[in-house]
Amino acid sequence: MNQLQRLPAAIGQLSALRTLGLSGNHIREFPAGLGSLRHLDVLDLSKNRIQAVPAEVAALQAIEINLNQNQISAVCPEVSRCPRLKVLRLQENCLELSSIPVSILTDSQVSLLSLEGNLFEVKDVRDMEGYDQYMERFTATKKKFA
Repeated sequence: MNQLQRLPAAIGQLSALRTLGLSGNHIREFPAGLGSLRHLDVLDLSKNRIQAVPAEVAALQAIEINLNQNQISAVCPEVSRCPRLKVLRLQENCLELSSIPVSILTDSQVSLLSLEGNLFEVKDVRDMEGYDQYMERFTATKKKFA
């Protein structure tokens, strides 16, 4: 745990970086320039002060993005374009059900979407368009690791 508010631009040059743990800092904006980290598997930005997930996130190669315990109230639909994203953690943020892009359920690779502790009941996600498609991916992943 540090008190980082932003990352140096040079972070984008760490081409072999696989895990980037930035939990428990004072980061207010989703860090730009991480899309150049072609081998990044896990990005942990939990316990920061991030308020939105911007369109630039589509360039990320990460398999898992942890954004738990931030102040996120907006998630861009472009997050569904992350080519390898399987796990998206958004627990304990400021999200309304309407701020969850349907494209995450319908058009992404995400097979684990954690949404507990936001401004809606998680069971309400079941009524969203694409929930069945998401559950097919979730169940297939679960079977693979059972």
